Formats: sequence, C-alpha cells, structure tokens
Amino acid sequence: MTKVLLAEDDPAISDPLARALRREGYDVDVCTDGESALAQALLQPDLLVLDLGLPRMDGLEVCRRLRAEGSSVPVLVLTARADEVDTVVGLDAGADDYVTKPFRLAELLARARALLRRGVVDAPATEALVRIDPEGRRVFLRGQEVQLTGKEFELLKALVTNEGKVVSREKLMRDVWDSAWYGSTKTLDMHISVLRRKLGDDASQPSYITTIRGVGFRFDAPEE
Repeated sequence: MTKVLLAEDDPAISDPLARALRREGYDVDVCTDGESALAQALLQPDLLVLDLGLPRMDGLEVCRRLRAEGSSVPVLVLTARADEVDTVVGLDAGADDYVTKPFRLAELLARARALLRRGVVDAPATEALVRIDPEGRRVFLRGQEVQLTGKEFELLKALVTNEGKVVSREKLMRDVWDSAWYGSTKTLDMHISVLRRKLGDDASQPSYITTIRGVGFRFDAPEE
C-alpha cells in the first residue's frame, strides 16, 4: 500500500487531510513536529506532505536535511507563506511542489497523485553537454551531475524530450503537475527560474531554455 507521511501540527488541518488521503487508499502516518518528521521520512515513505511551520524543526530544515541524507522522497510542502521569495527558498531546499494555505482539498490531492505516480519514461538521447539518465533520474551538465528536485527533473525531461520544439505552458502544467490544475502558471515560472540557475543559464541570453512569450518554453542543447 502506498505510504504517505503527513507532517502537520494543527489537528484542524491534519485530521481531515489524513482522512481524505486514507479515502484515496493511502496508508497515512501523522507526525506533529519536525524532528519526528525527519526521522520517519528517512524510512522512505512514498510521499511526504510537509508543513513549513512545524515545532522543534521547521519544514525547510527537515527538507534540507532529508536531501542532505540522499533521500529522494517526493515532498509536497504546505505553507502559509504566499510570498514568492519564501516559495523559491522552499524549492531550493529540495521540495518538489507546494500548496499555499488555505488550500482546496481537490488541488492538494491532485498534486499528491502527480508526485506519487511520477514515473520514469524514456527520453531521447541528447547531446552530451546536457545528459538525462531517466532510469537513475539523474542529470549531467558537461559530465558533472546537477542536483535537481523531482519536479525540476520532470520539467527538464519534458523540455528535453521535445528538444528544439516549443512546449506550451499548458502542456507543461498538464504533463508535470497533473491534468487537474486549478491555479496559475506562477509555480512553473519559479521552477523554470530555479532550473535555469542550476544549469547556469541566463534568461536574457539563454543557452538552454528559451522563453517564447505568450506560448511556452523551448530547450536547445548547444554543441561545445
């Protein structure tokens, strides 16, 4: 059975959310502080739903330590911090996706399903400057591994799969974030920004990811 770890200290949120996840058929464990969340997350559940405002250790630190230990557990962050800077910090800490409180239950469940079914599909071979290993879920830039979160990997893979072609925002949101999408594409823009930074790309003079205004993005792999 799919195992979900829910780290949330507010029972007004954790109780109904745990019930909803169980109705989806998941085995749900609930913890109420950051230290226990980290300990249980290191046991490799299938998904961690992580509140940022946990006592004893906040969610960002839980996420950082989890990734430092080499865990690839998908992390869906719950945050009351709607500010874009805080969101980007969360993504940099290793979170795969986030939902801002108050959230729609249907949206959260859709995000959870998308992370849980994050499968590996074959991507076409690309020029060696940027290489994707779909089975190992690893990305290499000039032979050096680039550390990406799950969503960043899926986003780059979707772009590389369509190398040289423009991929619309709608298609990226549908393929990477699930077809049941309720919000704007702001989260896509933030993931693109972080992904560019990790690839050493410059949005004003892009080497890899070009923004096609009003449409989407195109990935190009230049030769050295």
